[in-house]
Amino acid sequence: MSENQEYMTALTIRLEDELFAVEASRVREILDLVPITEVPSARAFVGGLINVRGRVVPLADLRVMFGMERPEPDEDTRIVVMEVDIDGEPTIAGILADKVHDVTDIEAASIEEAPKVGMRWRPEFVKGIGKRNGGFIIIPDMERIFETPGGRSASVATPEERAAS
Repeated sequence: MSENQEYMTALTIRLEDELFAVEASRVREILDLVPITEVPSARAFVGGLINVRGRVVPLADLRVMFGMERPEPDEDTRIVVMEVDIDGEPTIAGILADKVHDVTDIEAASIEEAPKVGMRWRPEFVKGIGKRNGGFIIIPDMERIFETPGGRSASVATPEERAAS
């Protein structure tokens, strides 16, 4: 979101009982759950690949980065295909969503920096916290999440993975 905008147009998605917002301009399409090809020895965060119109696309699970439970997919589970900058290169990736809600405008004035304490997640993975209709919307920092070495934060990596870092 550029600083001179008065609002952020965002797609809102649910992960567990939390509402998240991703910049709508980055979203390419929303898919029903499709077959996922698991990648042997891949990290849990990006453990699978999907076919999107003949293109191989990595599928990430933000719940892994945020230390959330990973329930079995249901009729509301969707894949949000979006563009993410990784090392300065635009990359197409999919993220799992427990439910896709809507596209909405979040007032820039209502977006605050993530607090350093009292958060359920590591604040460096949260770009901001927005307010809408009396509730909070978490705005993840997708670039930072995807650029984390191995796609895993130290807080959710196994002890062996932390030792290898």
